[in-house]
Amino acid sequence: MDSIKPKDIDEYIAGFPGEVQEILGQVRATIRKAAPDAQETISYAIPTFTLNKSNLVHFAGFKNHIGFYPAPTGSEAFKGELSVYKTGKGSVQFPLNKPIPFDLITKIVEFRVQETLAKAGKKKQTNKA
Repeated sequence: MDSIKPKDIDEYIAGFPGEVQEILGQVRATIRKAAPDAQETISYAIPTFTLNKSNLVHFAGFKNHIGFYPAPTGSEAFKGELSVYKTGKGSVQFPLNKPIPFDLITKIVEFRVQETLAKAGKKKQTNKA
Protein backbone atom coordinates (compact mmCIF):
# COMPACT_ATOMS: atom_id res chain seq x y z
CA MET A 1 0.00 0.00 0.00
CA ASP A 2 1.42 3.37 -0.91
CA SER A 3 1.43 6.41 1.38
CA ILE A 4 -1.51 8.17 -0.31
CA LYS A 5 -4.53 8.02 1.97
CA PRO A 6 -7.39 6.17 0.27
CA LYS A 7 -10.78 7.88 0.02
CA ASP A 8 -12.75 4.64 0.45
CA ILE A 9 -12.34 0.91 1.01
CA ASP A 10 -12.35 0.12 -2.73
CA GLU A 11 -9.39 2.43 -3.24
CA TYR A 12 -7.63 0.99 -0.18
CA ILE A 13 -7.96 -2.59 -1.43
CA ALA A 14 -6.91 -1.60 -4.96
CA GLY A 15 -3.53 -0.54 -3.58
CA PHE A 16 -2.50 -4.13 -2.86
CA PRO A 17 -1.27 -7.01 -5.05
CA GLY A 18 -3.98 -9.24 -6.53
CA GLU A 19 -3.78 -12.08 -3.98
CA VAL A 20 -4.00 -9.69 -1.05
CA GLN A 21 -6.83 -7.75 -2.76
CA GLU A 22 -8.81 -10.98 -2.97
CA ILE A 23 -8.34 -11.75 0.74
CA LEU A 24 -9.14 -8.17 1.77
CA GLY A 25 -12.28 -8.35 -0.36
CA GLN A 26 -13.30 -11.57 1.39
CA VAL A 27 -12.68 -10.02 4.82
CA ARG A 28 -14.79 -7.04 3.80
CA ALA A 29 -17.62 -9.28 2.54
CA THR A 30 -17.48 -11.36 5.72
CA ILE A 31 -17.82 -8.24 7.88
CA ARG A 32 -20.59 -6.85 5.65
CA LYS A 33 -22.57 -10.10 5.95
CA ALA A 34 -22.15 -10.23 9.74
CA ALA A 35 -23.00 -6.53 10.15
CA PRO A 36 -25.35 -5.58 7.30
CA ASP A 37 -26.39 -2.30 8.96
CA ALA A 38 -22.81 -1.10 9.46
CA GLN A 39 -21.38 1.74 7.41
CA GLU A 40 -18.04 1.57 5.62
CA THR A 41 -15.45 4.29 6.03
CA ILE A 42 -11.73 4.89 6.28
CA SER A 43 -10.51 5.67 9.78
CA TYR A 44 -6.88 5.71 10.89
CA ALA A 45 -6.15 5.31 7.14
CA ILE A 46 -7.58 1.76 7.14
CA PRO A 47 -10.97 0.19 6.31
CA THR A 48 -13.42 0.60 9.16
CA PHE A 49 -16.98 -0.47 9.78
CA THR A 50 -19.09 1.71 12.06
CA LEU A 51 -22.45 1.18 13.69
CA ASN A 52 -24.40 3.86 15.55
CA LYS A 53 -21.45 6.22 15.03
CA SER A 54 -19.14 3.81 16.90
CA ASN A 55 -16.22 1.94 15.40
CA LEU A 56 -17.18 -1.71 15.10
CA VAL A 57 -14.04 -3.25 13.55
CA HIS A 58 -11.10 -2.20 11.39
CA PHE A 59 -8.96 -4.31 9.08
CA ALA A 60 -5.78 -3.74 7.13
CA GLY A 61 -3.45 -5.40 4.67
CA PHE A 62 0.24 -5.93 5.28
CA LYS A 63 3.05 -7.74 3.49
CA ASN A 64 2.68 -10.97 5.48
CA HIS A 65 -0.65 -10.73 7.28
CA ILE A 66 -4.11 -9.21 7.53
CA GLY A 67 -4.55 -7.04 10.59
CA PHE A 68 -7.96 -7.25 12.25
CA TYR A 69 -8.94 -4.81 14.96
CA PRO A 70 -12.14 -5.70 16.85
CA ALA A 71 -11.40 -3.33 19.76
CA PRO A 72 -10.04 -4.70 23.02
CA THR A 73 -13.41 -6.21 23.98
CA GLY A 74 -13.65 -8.28 20.80
CA SER A 75 -10.13 -9.59 21.25
CA GLU A 76 -10.71 -10.38 24.93
CA ALA A 77 -14.02 -12.18 24.34
CA PHE A 78 -12.36 -14.54 21.84
CA LYS A 79 -9.00 -14.81 23.57
CA GLY A 80 -8.96 -18.61 23.44
CA GLU A 81 -9.75 -18.86 19.73
CA LEU A 82 -7.30 -16.07 18.93
CA SER A 83 -4.47 -17.61 20.97
CA VAL A 84 -3.02 -19.31 17.86
CA TYR A 85 -2.45 -15.88 16.25
CA LYS A 86 -0.17 -12.98 17.08
CA THR A 87 -2.30 -10.54 19.07
CA GLY A 88 -2.00 -7.18 20.76
CA LYS A 89 -4.42 -5.03 22.70
CA GLY A 90 -7.42 -4.94 20.38
CA SER A 91 -5.58 -6.43 17.41
CA VAL A 92 -4.88 -9.77 15.77
CA GLN A 93 -2.70 -10.78 12.84
CA PHE A 94 -3.92 -13.43 10.41
CA PRO A 95 -0.89 -14.68 8.41
CA LEU A 96 -1.33 -14.66 4.65
CA ASN A 97 0.35 -18.07 4.36
CA LYS A 98 -2.42 -19.75 6.39
CA PRO A 99 -6.19 -19.92 5.83
CA ILE A 100 -7.99 -16.79 7.03
CA PRO A 101 -10.52 -17.77 9.76
CA PHE A 102 -13.61 -16.20 8.19
CA ASP A 103 -15.96 -18.05 10.59
CA LEU A 104 -14.09 -16.57 13.55
CA ILE A 105 -14.19 -13.10 11.97
CA THR A 106 -17.97 -13.53 11.60
CA LYS A 107 -18.37 -14.49 15.27
CA ILE A 108 -16.25 -11.57 16.45
CA VAL A 109 -18.12 -9.05 14.26
CA GLU A 110 -21.50 -10.39 15.45
CA PHE A 111 -20.27 -10.03 19.04
CA ARG A 112 -19.17 -6.45 18.39
CA VAL A 113 -22.55 -5.65 16.77
CA GLN A 114 -24.43 -6.91 19.83
CA GLU A 115 -22.06 -5.08 22.15
CA THR A 116 -22.44 -1.82 20.20
CA LEU A 117 -26.24 -2.10 20.06
CA ALA A 118 -26.42 -2.81 23.80
CA LYS A 119 -24.21 0.20 24.52
CA ALA A 120 -26.42 2.39 22.30
CA GLY A 121 -29.50 1.11 24.14
CA LYS A 122 -27.98 2.04 27.50
CA LYS A 123 -27.19 5.55 26.22
CA LYS A 124 -30.82 6.00 25.12
CA GLN A 125 -32.08 4.88 28.54
CA THR A 126 -29.64 7.22 30.31
CA ASN A 127 -30.75 10.16 28.14
CA LYS A 128 -34.41 9.50 29.02
CA ALA A 129 -33.76 9.40 32.77
